[in-house]
Amino acid sequence: MPIDTIYRDSQCEWVDVEAPTAEDMKFLHERYEINNLLLEDTLDPNHLPKYEEDEEVKFFLLRESTELERKNLNTISDISTKIGIFLVGKTIITIHRMKTKSITETKKQVSCLKEETTSGHIALRIALLVMKSFDDESISLLETMDNIENEIFLKNTNHTNQIKRLYKLKRKSGLNSRVLTISTDAVDKFKLLNLKDSEVVDLKDKHKDVVGDFDHLNIQITNLISMFLALSDQKANQVMKVLAIYSVYFLPITFIAGVYGMNFDNMPELHHKYGYYAVLGVMAVVVICTFIYARRKQW
Repeated sequence: MPIDTIYRDSQCEWVDVEAPTAEDMKFLHERYEINNLLLEDTLDPNHLPKYEEDEEVKFFLLRESTELERKNLNTISDISTKIGIFLVGKTIITIHRMKTKSITETKKQVSCLKEETTSGHIALRIALLVMKSFDDESISLLETMDNIENEIFLKNTNHTNQIKRLYKLKRKSGLNSRVLTISTDAVDKFKLLNLKDSEVVDLKDKHKDVVGDFDHLNIQITNLISMFLALSDQKANQVMKVLAIYSVYFLPITFIAGVYGMNFDNMPELHHKYGYYAVLGVMAVVVICTFIYARRKQW
């Protein structure tokens, strides 16, 4: 997509670049005298959030949460996309490799403004919407965790895919927490812009809120995994308990059957008409007595 001028007035100019090419980067370097190393940072899909200054250029690199569902959750690019924000005098330049909600929503807000704005205010609007994307993600992950919890404890399901879903949820939440933790420095640097303290505090408060939400979510997921594993162990122990009780029932009669299974001539049932029935009766009495004993012990 070509370089697009989104907004321009006497106080500010906003230039947006989506999916930049080498020619776009060369133009930005020559037109706005932006260091090529900073421009290269916007091309790295796994670059961490940061703030950097180079002479008159202020550079914010933020990451926005995405709704893409991917099988592998190994890097931060699997759950977020980066947005580079350059502030050069009265000009703000945003660079991103894909469409993002924060840029789209900010474009709508700026187009509806009835008064002039500044590059710092536009950067702040983008940053607030970036934090809001993580807020939406935390709500979505929390709902998913609640559904899994209901399936485990209320519907009493015990499928192998439950632990896989919990592990995926933990990975996703952990990656989001990492992005937000590393974003702290970049968020704090917004105080360097010509903004009101109250406006910067709003951004910091939103950042603290989403960090707290994901910290709580990580703890809840860890506890749920522990409870799920404990429940699985309890069910396995219950099965082993039942098998052990049945083995106790049949152990005495197995012994009797083993003894009478030996080839000896001196056995009562060989010379008595009801000998075998008597032995079977003794076996039945032993099983009944064992059952009564197990019930009294509440086994």
